[in-house]
Amino acid sequence: ILVTGGAGYIGSLTCVELLNSGYQIVVIDNLSNSSEKAIERVKEITGKSLTFYNADICDRKSMEKIFETEKIDSVIHFAGLKAVGESVSKPLEYYMNNVTGTLVLCDVMRKYGVKDMVFSSSATVYGNPETVPIKEDFPLSATNPYGRTKLMIEQILQDLYISDNQWNLVILRYFNPVGAHESGKIGEDPKDIPNNLVPYITQVAVGKLRCLGIFGNDYETHDGTGVRDYIHVVDLASGHVRAIEKLKEKKGVLIYNLGTGKGYSVLDMVKSFEKACKKKIKYEFKPRRPGDVAICYADPSKAEKELGWKAERDLTKMCEDSWRWQKNNPDGYNSSF
Repeated sequence: ILVTGGAGYIGSLTCVELLNSGYQIVVIDNLSNSSEKAIERVKEITGKSLTFYNADICDRKSMEKIFETEKIDSVIHFAGLKAVGESVSKPLEYYMNNVTGTLVLCDVMRKYGVKDMVFSSSATVYGNPETVPIKEDFPLSATNPYGRTKLMIEQILQDLYISDNQWNLVILRYFNPVGAHESGKIGEDPKDIPNNLVPYITQVAVGKLRCLGIFGNDYETHDGTGVRDYIHVVDLASGHVRAIEKLKEKKGVLIYNLGTGKGYSVLDMVKSFEKACKKKIKYEFKPRRPGDVAICYADPSKAEKELGWKAERDLTKMCEDSWRWQKNNPDGYNSSF
C-alpha cells in the first residue's frame, strides 16, 4: 500500500494501524507540514519496517520511479495542504498542491495499472449544511478553497470511475480529528501557530501560547460557540484499514462520513480539556472567521453498516491523549530528551 502524506498527523497514525494489521506500506511525504521523526515513531510503536520516500506527489518523475521500484497494489491518498484560513489567502497553492498533485498521482497510478484508492476528503465539502446530522447524500457546496479542492478531487475520482469502471475508490469524509496515539509518541505537530482547536488548547495549557482565541460566540448554538464533530484520530485511522478491506469488494465509488455523530462546542472542548490536564485554559472571544460554519456533525451510520466501523473513543480520551502528546513533546517532534 502506498500512503501519500504518510508522515502527517492522520497519515502516520494510519500507518501504525496498517502495519499492525499486517499490511506492507510505502510512504511518500514531502515533509512540508510534517516530520520524518513521525515515521521513526511509527516504526518504534509497531516494531515493523516500512519504506519512506521524501518526495512530492506533484513531481511526476519521483512518482513514476516509486511505482517502478515498489510493487504497489493500492493507494491511500492523504497528501495535501489542509488549513481552511490559509486556503483563503493562498488559493493557488491549495489548488496546485491538492488538485494538481492528485491528478499527477492518478495519472501515474493509471500508467502502472493501480486502480484502488482510498481518498481523504473532508466534511468541508458539505459547506453550510441545511440540517444536521449530515448524511453522505446531502448537497455539496464548499465555502472555502480548501473545501473546494476536496470537492473537485471527489468529482475527478467519480469521473475517473465513469470513464473506466476498473477503478475502485473509497472517499472518506472526515469530520474533526483530534487526539494522539495513546503512547504519547505520535500526535498533531503544527509547524507554526496551530490552525486547529486542540493543538491550540494544548499549547496554551503548556504555556507556549498565552491565550486561546475563540472565533465567534454569537452562533446559534447552546453556548454561542461553533459546534463540531470531533473524532479520535486513532478511530479515524482504523476507518482507513476498513476502507482498504472494502476496496477488495470492487464496488466502484463508495463514500463514507467518518465522525462520531455527536457535536461538541468549542467551550465544551475547553472544559473537557481542563479536566484532562487539571489546569484552567485562558481564552478570549474574537470575531467569527470567514468561511466557518455554525454547526457541523456527522451521521456516521453508513460507515457503521457497510464498513463495520464505529468511533469508539470519547471526548475525555481525545483530550487525555492530546494532553499526553503535548506534555511529552512540548516542541512536537523537535523536542529533545
